[in-house]
Amino acid sequence: MRPLTERDLRASFVNCSKGEARRLGLPRDLAGAPWADLDFLGWRDPGAPERAYLVAERGGGLTGVALRLAQDVRRSLAKSTLCSVCVTPHPGTGVALFTAPRVGAAGRQGNTVGVYMCADLACSLYVRGRRQAEPGPRFETLTVEERVARAVANLDAFLGRVLDDTLATA
Repeated sequence: MRPLTERDLRASFVNCSKGEARRLGLPRDLAGAPWADLDFLGWRDPGAPERAYLVAERGGGLTGVALRLAQDVRRSLAKSTLCSVCVTPHPGTGVALFTAPRVGAAGRQGNTVGVYMCADLACSLYVRGRRQAEPGPRFETLTVEERVARAVANLDAFLGRVLDDTLATA
């Protein structure tokens, strides 16, 4: 992913107002983000941990989505769950349910789309082996490039649902 500025980020959001985009909390170290290893930029709001955001390159531009962490979702520490974007297994609360308002009239009516993702939104780092979720080796036969392609496709499918597939045919 190419390095993004604060202006790029704030202008990319499709499911919140411009005022909300101006007020959202940005990542603390935007300049220090590992851009070469990112397929999208995802972060939890430093001032409001129940809010999260992700920005991805899609359809020749940037698509930013405001997310909310589902409340009262508790997972057993003995169980492992999979992120539906990068398919990384995480113990306990390493995967969280995030919801995003849909764009347009559907979003104004309160319709949302949910996705189970890495709670830290670091999918790109997990698929590249830059971050480990569980101790021990990961047994998967896909190459890093294939895992990256799968994560990008899964994220694109989620974004298509948020956008009501308005860009899915582009």
